[in-house]
Amino acid sequence: MKILVVGTGAREHALVRALSLDPTVTELHAAPGNPGIGALAQLHPVDQLDGNAVADLARRVGADLVVVGPEAPLVAGVADAVRAAGIAAFGPSAAAAQLEGSKAFAKDVMAAAGVPTAEPRVATTIDEASAGLDAFGAPYVVKDDGLAAGKGVVVTNDRAEALAHAAECLAKPGSRVVIEDYLDGPEISLFVLSDGVDAVPLVPAQDFKRVRDGDEGPNTGGMGAYSPLPWAPLDLVDEVMARVARPTIAEMARRGTPFAGVLYVGLAMTSKGLRVVEFNARFGDPETQVVLPRLATPLGGVLYAAATGTLGALPSLEWRDASAVTVVIASGGYPGAVRSGQPITGIEDAEALPGVHVLHAGTATDDDRHLVSSGGRVLSVVGVGSNLALARAAAYAGVNQIDLPHAHHRNDIAASAGDGPLV
Repeated sequence: MKILVVGTGAREHALVRALSLDPTVTELHAAPGNPGIGALAQLHPVDQLDGNAVADLARRVGADLVVVGPEAPLVAGVADAVRAAGIAAFGPSAAAAQLEGSKAFAKDVMAAAGVPTAEPRVATTIDEASAGLDAFGAPYVVKDDGLAAGKGVVVTNDRAEALAHAAECLAKPGSRVVIEDYLDGPEISLFVLSDGVDAVPLVPAQDFKRVRDGDEGPNTGGMGAYSPLPWAPLDLVDEVMARVARPTIAEMARRGTPFAGVLYVGLAMTSKGLRVVEFNARFGDPETQVVLPRLATPLGGVLYAAATGTLGALPSLEWRDASAVTVVIASGGYPGAVRSGQPITGIEDAEALPGVHVLHAGTATDDDRHLVSSGGRVLSVVGVGSNLALARAAAYAGVNQIDLPHAHHRNDIAASAGDGPLV
C-alpha cells in the first residue's frame, strides 16, 4: 500500500513513523512534510491547503490512501478533493470537519445528540460577549469560534482579560466567540476512529496545554503528553463511546454529513461527571505522539478501513503493555513571537538512548543543510518504557541530549501521573 501523509508537524511525523513500521505499507510520501519526516518518506513541496494539488500529487505517486493530518486542510476540503479524484482519504469532509472548524456548530451537534458538555453562549458582538461573561461568572471561558491552532481559548479569573480576548476574536470579519460555563476537573483526550457508521476507540491520553511548569502561563498547542492514565475510571472509554462518540457520529450521519476520520474527544472529568470540552476533527498533537507507540496493530490497515467504510470488519485493536511520555521542546518566546533559524544538535544522541525517539515539528534545513528551528514547537521527544516512570525518565534523558539555543520545555510532564489526576 502506498500512502501520502499531508502536514508538517510532529503529529504527522508520528503518523509516518507508525506507518513505516507497517509491513503492508510499501511506499510513503508526505506533502510538504519536514526534515524528520523526510528520513522516512519522500517529500513533495505541495501546498497542504490546496485540495486539487494534493489530489494531483496522490494520483501522480499512485497513492492508495491519503492521510490528512492537520485541521486547516480538512476544513479547507482537502479530503473531499482527494475522494473526488477516486482515492481513499482518511479525514472528514469539509462539512463534517466543522465539528472543529466551528465551536458553535459543535455545540449544536452535541445538543441534538444529547452529549454532556458545558452550557454555551454564542456572541457576535462585544456586548453579547460581556453579557455571557456576567451570566456564567468566573472562571471565565472564552473560545474563538474558528480554528486557532490550539491557542484560541482563554480561561481566566480576570474579566478584563476575558473580554479582551473576546474583542480580539470578534475583530475578525464575520467572527463569533463562544462563552462557556467553566468545567472543573482533569482533562482527558480520546481519539475515536470512524468510517461514518462504525467507531473504534484508541487509548486515552492527557496533554499539558499551559506553557510553564505547574500549569502556569498561557495556553499553547501542547507542551507534552502521556499515556496510559492509571487514575482514569476503568469504564471511561465505554462511557465516552456510549454517551459521546456514537451519538455524535449518528447525529452527523443523520444530518447527511457522515464523519469519517478521527474524532478527537476532549473531556473534563468534572464533579458532576464526564463533560465534553471540545471536539477536534483530527489526531491531537502532542497526544498522538504517545498513543501510536502503544498501538500493536499495524496502523495502515486501520486507517484504510476507516477511509473505505470497512472499520466494522476489523478485528479488535491490539495494544502494547507499555507507557509513553512526550516532552515538547519549544523555541524561545513560544507561544508568542519566536526565534527561528536556531541550530539544533543532539537528536542522534537522544535517539541512541533506549526507548527514545524524536519527532520533528518546527524544523528546517539551512543553506548548508544544517538542521535549524522554524517554528514555535520544534521537537517532540518521546520516551517509551514498561511503566510511566521509566517512559518519563527516557523522555527527559532524550531532552537533555538536545541543544537548541533559547529553547524551553516543561519539567513536570507526567511527574505525578501515578498519584492521581492532574487538574
